[in-house]
Amino acid sequence: MAIAAAISVPLTSPIRRRNSLILTGSSSSSSTIQLSFPKNNIAGLCPRFRISASAASSMSTQAPQKASTAPTSFLDRREAGFLHFVKYHGLGNDFILVDNRDSSEPRVTPEQAVKLCDRNFGIGADGVIFAMPGIDGTDYTMRIFNSDGSEPEMCGNGVRCFARFIAELENLNGRHSFTIHTGAGLIVPEILEDGKVRVDMGEPILKGSDVPTKLPANKDQSVIKSELDVDGVAWYVTCVSMGNPHCVTFGAKGGQNLQVDELDLAKIGPSFEHHEMFPARTNTEFVQVFSRSHLKMRVWERGAGATLACGTGACATVVAAVLEGHAERNCTVDLPGGPLQIEWREEDNRIYMTGPAEVVFYGSVPL
Repeated sequence: MAIAAAISVPLTSPIRRRNSLILTGSSSSSSTIQLSFPKNNIAGLCPRFRISASAASSMSTQAPQKASTAPTSFLDRREAGFLHFVKYHGLGNDFILVDNRDSSEPRVTPEQAVKLCDRNFGIGADGVIFAMPGIDGTDYTMRIFNSDGSEPEMCGNGVRCFARFIAELENLNGRHSFTIHTGAGLIVPEILEDGKVRVDMGEPILKGSDVPTKLPANKDQSVIKSELDVDGVAWYVTCVSMGNPHCVTFGAKGGQNLQVDELDLAKIGPSFEHHEMFPARTNTEFVQVFSRSHLKMRVWERGAGATLACGTGACATVVAAVLEGHAERNCTVDLPGGPLQIEWREEDNRIYMTGPAEVVFYGSVPL
C-alpha cells in the first residue's frame, strides 16, 4: 500500500508568495521535494522546505518549475483519507493543530490521536488540538486529545498555539484576541505585537474537593502545604486547579531546597499522577525557588508524562508559591523549554500567562 506524506518546515514566519524548485522522481512510484524561497528568490534566506513522498525508489532532477502552493491553500485542501495539519510548539510542548471549524466532532478519534502523537511511528506530539466552532457565544472551541488518548480540560501552552493557528487560518496580522470555549471554561488569548501570546487563564480553583483531591482541607477549604505520602516519602503539596488538576510541591518533608534537575521524573511522576488522593489523576509540578520573582519548574503531565513545558502548571506553580509564601504574584517561571511570565493579579484574582508559540511544520498524513 502506498504511503504519502507532505511536510513544510518554516524557519521564520510564513511568507505567502514564493518561487520554488521542484525535484521529482522518474520511476512509477515518484517522490517530490519542493524547496520554496521568498518572492525575491534570495536563495538560502529563510527557506521553507515542502517534502512529499510516496514509496519512492529513485530520484532525478528536472528543470525548475513555478509552484504557488501557500500555507492557506495547503490547509484548505480536503483530499479524502488525509489529515492536513500544522505542528506548533510552546516552549517545546508540541501539538498537532487541526482545522476542525466545519464540524463539532473531532476529525480524528482518540485512538488515532495516540498513533499521530507517537514519536517513532507517527508525527510526534504531546497532543492533538482541534479548532472547532464556538459555542455559547464564543469565537471558537478548543478540544485536545493527549498523547495517551485522554482528553484534558485545557492546556496553557496549547491555547497559545491555538491562538497563533487561528490567526494564520483567518489571515490576521498584528494584535488580536479571541474568546475560546474549553473544558475549563472561557479562555481569552491575545496575540501581542511581538508575536507572543498573553492568555487570561481565569481564576484559580483552590477548594480541595473541586480540584479535585481527597486530601483533607487545611486552610479555608484549600489544601496548602499538606503532607502526601508517595512511595514512602512525605512530600509537602499544594493543590490547585486551573480547570485541570495540579499538585505542586517545593520539596519533601525534612528535605533541603528542591533541585529539580536531579529528579527522576519517569520514576516518581506516575506515582503522583495515579495517587489515590487524586480521583481524576493529576498534573504534578516540582518547583525550585531562586527568588521571590524567579522559579524553576519541571512537570509530569497527566496523560502526557514529562514534557518541556506546561502553561497551566506554571500558573498553578505561581499560585502555590504565593500561598506558601515563597514568591510574589508576578514571576518568571523557567521550564525545560524556556521561560513563561505569570501574573496572579490581586485586583481581579485572575492569572495571566505570557509566552511564545511557534510553527514547526505543515504536513499531511493518511488516516
